[in-house]
Amino acid sequence: MLVVEDFWSSEERQFFRERMNQAAWKSLLDLPHVREDFPNSGNWAKAEIGPEEGQRLLSRLQLACIRDHIESFPNIIGRHVGFNYYSYSAGDCLLTHDDTDQGRLVEGRRALRRRIAVVAYFHEEWQPDWGGELIIYERRTDRDAGAVNLVPTHCIEPRPGSLVMFTVPRFHRVCRVDHTAGQHRRLSIAGWFMTEHAHPQLQP
Repeated sequence: MLVVEDFWSSEERQFFRERMNQAAWKSLLDLPHVREDFPNSGNWAKAEIGPEEGQRLLSRLQLACIRDHIESFPNIIGRHVGFNYYSYSAGDCLLTHDDTDQGRLVEGRRALRRRIAVVAYFHEEWQPDWGGELIIYERRTDRDAGAVNLVPTHCIEPRPGSLVMFTVPRFHRVCRVDHTAGQHRRLSIAGWFMTEHAHPQLQP
């Protein structure tokens, strides 16, 4: 788990916000499969990142901790990234999940494996009572009942310019943005560093 405040400069935040204004956004209502996974989550929106801003993002994320973690997995045949813009307004949230939706086999190969989740905040202002916190959980087992429960370990305020990274799988959620936020939007880039591995039947 890594949290770095003021990772993004004011100029970088402005650059990405300008690109967000030019992006083609889709709301949750336009994403039926996502809406099935995250019901009652308001109507947050996402958009694809263009090549130029994607390169700028990755150039700032050349961190040794990312490289070392990715390279620790055996039989890697491909390294991938996937990031999107996200906009949360008053009433929006994201229900608890662990990022392990890995999809289907593609051309005999295993689907991409999400290894490190990344969240970066690019709004200009955010007050503590506006909500939108990122909650990280630890999975614990009740030895008496054998049941699995989640215990919150981190509550991360979406402060402008902050960077958050954590390994996958890990349960987390985005708290609902409070109506006290008014017209302010929680603007972020979120996604994963991923790996691709040979199907067991294809390995020598």
